[in-house]
Amino acid sequence: MTNEPSNPTQEPEATPAEATSTESAVATAEKPEGADGKAEENKDKLNQSVEITDIGPCKKHIKVTVDRSSIDDCYKHKFSEVAKDAIVPGFRKGKAPRKVIERVYYKEVGTQIKGELLMASLEQLAEDHDIAPISPPDLNPNKIEIPKTGPMVYEFDVEVRPQFDVPNYKGLKLKRPVREFNAEDVAREERRILSQYGQLVPKDGPAERDDFVIADMTTNYQGKVIGTSKEITLRIDERLAFKDGVAEKFAAQVAGAQAGDKRDVDITMGSAVANPVLAGQTVTATLDIKDVKKLRLPELTHEFLHTFGVHSEEEFHELVRGLLDRRLAYQQRQSARQQVLEQFEQASKWDLPQDMLIRQARRTIQRRAMEMQEAGMSEQEIQGQLRLAQQDIVRSTALSLKEHFVLQKIAELEKIEVEEDEINSEIEGMADETGESPRRVRARLEKEQSLETLAALLIERKALDLILSSAEYEDVAADKSQEQVGVAEEQAVEGELRDVTAEAEKADAEKAETAKAEAAAAEEAAK
Repeated sequence: MTNEPSNPTQEPEATPAEATSTESAVATAEKPEGADGKAEENKDKLNQSVEITDIGPCKKHIKVTVDRSSIDDCYKHKFSEVAKDAIVPGFRKGKAPRKVIERVYYKEVGTQIKGELLMASLEQLAEDHDIAPISPPDLNPNKIEIPKTGPMVYEFDVEVRPQFDVPNYKGLKLKRPVREFNAEDVAREERRILSQYGQLVPKDGPAERDDFVIADMTTNYQGKVIGTSKEITLRIDERLAFKDGVAEKFAAQVAGAQAGDKRDVDITMGSAVANPVLAGQTVTATLDIKDVKKLRLPELTHEFLHTFGVHSEEEFHELVRGLLDRRLAYQQRQSARQQVLEQFEQASKWDLPQDMLIRQARRTIQRRAMEMQEAGMSEQEIQGQLRLAQQDIVRSTALSLKEHFVLQKIAELEKIEVEEDEINSEIEGMADETGESPRRVRARLEKEQSLETLAALLIERKALDLILSSAEYEDVAADKSQEQVGVAEEQAVEGELRDVTAEAEKADAEKAETAKAEAAAAEEAAK
């Protein structure tokens, strides 16, 4: 500590550590009752009042008033600690009069008091009120002052989880998509897996499903050319996801074509399309077929089969059938989640603000990708499914977030938690899938800030398992048309692809910078 006198009226600034702690203190409200982090029962509580006002869907304005008596108690306690070792010119160590110590050390003690008071206040707020924030609060500790007299008052806005009624989630009646995989299904999946090791060769005759066409593509909208691509290679899948749109009936519109033919393909544009006016619109892509090719698959030699960790064709067939079963299990769980969500929405209507959806989009996409990886889906399959989700990023994020909130709510009611051993086990499973070491996988997740996402996934999985264990099922035929999505590396419309999530983040940053500048100007004017 310095021994230079300080101005008692000068406001101490919060350190970056204090600002970070502010976020974590409010975040403790997310923990279910009984979780660790709760204040000790014998800890003296602050005398404070809290006003919470709804200012929009999933958004609250919070005003906290800390009574002067609590502030004075904190100062009294802190000065008592300082007095023991205080060094003041003209006095022996620890022997300076209390008033002199208060004058000399007022600024430094005030800095400490502010941080401690704010943390204690926020922790008490989290314990006493059901806030459950889903993003850091709009709270700048530098703007909070401890007045010379009177209470300390601070206010902030925070996004919170939606409030909704929880209907009975046990014994639900659910429809379960089922199907039997025959030899043709297994053979098709084997061709898909082996395609990355295959070679394109010329084909005599018309193009069929799983063949490839080489074509020039011209995209039109309302009679105007909006995109051209030369000599592109497209695989004939049921649906084909371009970078900026999806051709829902690609196989139906292209199958049967031969070199020299022209085929029109309908493409529904997504939110990433270069021209935002085209988002959600259907454009027409004309394919001028130059050539038709088929895929020559590699020979299943004993050495090649080692690539997949098997030693015979029979083992490879079993491996593929297992992958199909895992994909069906994933489809069944996704169907169950959607049905559970629908029943919750019927019991209580609730909406999510669009700005929240855009900000949460990246995390939601990341969560979906992890779920598909756990289901054993290939990188190409995952990319195709994510392309579909990104076509209408707001809608897909809304559905995923609602599922997340519903399952998290049930997890809280059932006091479901995840243990570190479960996270480690999951990481080991991911390592087996990727061929990496568990330590490398953990390091990657930490770098991508995905460990929290993984923990949330495990909690949601437990909550869903609880629901499904008591459900009554009606088996229905699975929708085969929704299973496979081809991926094209081209975009249908010329121009730079949009990243609506990045645009929203930039707008938020600019808004925050403007607010900061306005506050600084107001502060300067007040002086």
